[in-house]
Formats: sequence, C-alpha cells, structure tokens
Amino acid sequence: MSRGPSSGVPDRRCILCRHGEDPGERCTVASSQAETGWRSYPDGTLPPILGTALACFVEHGYHGTSIRAVAARAGLSVPGLYYHYPSKQALLVAIVSHAMDDLWQRSLAALEEAGDDAARRLDLLVECLVLFHAHRRDLAFIASSEIRSLTGQARTTYIGARDRQQRLMDGVIEDGVARKVFTTAYPRDVSRAVVTMCTGVAQWYSADGPHSPRQLAERYRAMTRGTVGAPAV
Repeated sequence: MSRGPSSGVPDRRCILCRHGEDPGERCTVASSQAETGWRSYPDGTLPPILGTALACFVEHGYHGTSIRAVAARAGLSVPGLYYHYPSKQALLVAIVSHAMDDLWQRSLAALEEAGDDAARRLDLLVECLVLFHAHRRDLAFIASSEIRSLTGQARTTYIGARDRQQRLMDGVIEDGVARKVFTTAYPRDVSRAVVTMCTGVAQWYSADGPHSPRQLAERYRAMTRGTVGAPAV
C-alpha cells in the first residue's frame, strides 16, 4: 500500500518552508506535531501576520481584502508588511501552504499511531480529518475556497498537496479491501466521498453547536465504517 510519494517514503517536508518565505515567519508544523500530538490544537500556531491576513480573508474574501487593510489590522505600515510578504498572493500562498502542511503532518502521525491494523488506520485518519476541519475551520475553509485565487505554480503546488492527501485515504481503503476487512466494491469512489464528507465540516461546524470536535469525529468514524463495509465497533 502506498503511504506517500512514489519513493514509498512519506514526504515530511514542509511546503511553506520550501516556498522560501522569510525564515522568521516559517511555520513549525512538523516539530509542533512531535511535541503535542496530532489531536492537540493549541492557539496561535500561525505567524501573527498570517493570522491577521486569514481573519481578513474570512471576513471579506481574498479579493475583497486589500494589503492596506491587512497591514493596518496587523499594526504595520504597507512597506513593513511587504518586507515579510511581497504581495497579497504571497500571503494566501503561505496560509494555504500552512494548512496543507499541518494536515499532512497530523495525518502521518495518526497513521503511525494506528500501526498496521486496516480498520484502525481508517478510524484514525477520519478522526484526524474531522478534528482538523473542526478546530481549524477558518484555515481549512480559506485553503479550500480560495483555490480559485491561487495563480501559476502556487495553484499547481496546492493541487499536488491536495491530491497527495487524498492518496492517503485511497491507500487505507484499498488496503482494507485487499485484506477483506472492508467489503465495498467501489474503494476509490468511497474514498473520495469520505474525504469530501470530512473536509466539508469546515463549512458548517460551530463550536457553539451540540457536538464537540471529538464527538463529531466519533460519529464520522461510525458512518465511514458503514460506508466501507467494515465491522461496527
């Protein structure tokens, strides 16, 4: 079963750091996951400028937000903001990259915890996706909805990261079918449906709703088991 790129070794490199952003603003996704675990969601993981830009994009949309508005909200001059990020597009690229890197590292950690048990790998990967899209709903929402605003290589890089994430679920479900743990006759279709269901949490979840992220993850785990034809727990 494939668990990463074609080399067979999961790619743990940070997409944001490969973009060559200001070293002072680089994310620390990989190290933070090692320190806190993939279920932990501390506040303040985005660099302050990116956190400000994210809030502006959520409130007004990418095209409705000006560099001047981001700078003012961050307490910077426009030249001061440009010192860190040369354009509004660079801000969006950094936010999207942070989201995809964070989710990737958490997913790898969840699968590592699950070990070789096919059903548990599915359970924990679904749990990981639901927790991320509930706890980081603004980040996940902008990363998904503003793909239309990414241009050139940034858009290509995002699509590659999204497809890489999808392949994790493809591999887990196909492996379960091969081992006769899952009975679905349509593993690829089911995989896409499960990922779409989990990522959709970012569009509607509210912390003021009836379920905590952990409770929601338990429900989604049960629904996914039914979808793939796995034994109920």
